[in-house]
Amino acid sequence: MAPARTAAFFDLDKTIIAKSSVLAFSKPFQAGGLISRRSVLRSAYAQFVFMVGGADHDQVEKMRQFMSQLVAGWDVATVREIVAETLHHVMDPLVYDEAVNLIEGHHLAGRDVVIVSTSGSEVVEPIGAMLGADRVVATRLKIEDGRYTGEIDYYAYAEEKATAIRALAEEQGYDLAECYGYSDSITDLPMLEAVGHPHVVNPDKELRKIAVANEWPVLTFVRPVALKSRLPLPPAKPTLAALAVGGVVAVGAAVWVGVRRRTIA
Repeated sequence: MAPARTAAFFDLDKTIIAKSSVLAFSKPFQAGGLISRRSVLRSAYAQFVFMVGGADHDQVEKMRQFMSQLVAGWDVATVREIVAETLHHVMDPLVYDEAVNLIEGHHLAGRDVVIVSTSGSEVVEPIGAMLGADRVVATRLKIEDGRYTGEIDYYAYAEEKATAIRALAEEQGYDLAECYGYSDSITDLPMLEAVGHPHVVNPDKELRKIAVANEWPVLTFVRPVALKSRLPLPPAKPTLAALAVGGVVAVGAAVWVGVRRRTIA
């Protein structure tokens, strides 16, 4: 009898990458004409809270509401084009080398790699493809007539992540008792408890306590990696990508000043 298939399930934000993946694209979206400078500053502050203070359930909900309202009316094709053309520029400083090594190790061991993220599929799927993930589970925004409505069709958060990987295990034949899980957040506890080999990465205080009590491995990821030196780059286009890079330079100082003023006040 052939052995059951196995997989490694990774949260994305603050597990594989150092920031919120959706908020990381706020400056390219501003450069592409989708959001205002004020929204970029607000996104930067949300990112600062997410990185420094951690994001509890209430903060995640506030960010979810902010982002879903922000994208209402956006043209889906434009969003996908901006993400595709600025992906490596945005992600290269954010991806943890330790996470890339883990992904490679699981593939070498014959396991599928699945990214399970609360961020939107338009961002998570290209990141997953860039990292060589076999599958992606992500939040899906409602679309009508090629534009986002501001509503959510599917929310990949908390217990829903565990439900999703159980369904995927049933579909793909994964033996969850032999599968691996990685996350930084207490909100992903159900996902970690669903697999036989849970690991916590740069965990928040609550998750760290649970990990220590259960003797789960606690991993510390600190090294960013330039993926262009390790993974093949798709051919670049000079259109929206060039615009987005210019926008990053133009608003970078203003974003930093806006965050600093808010945190000092």
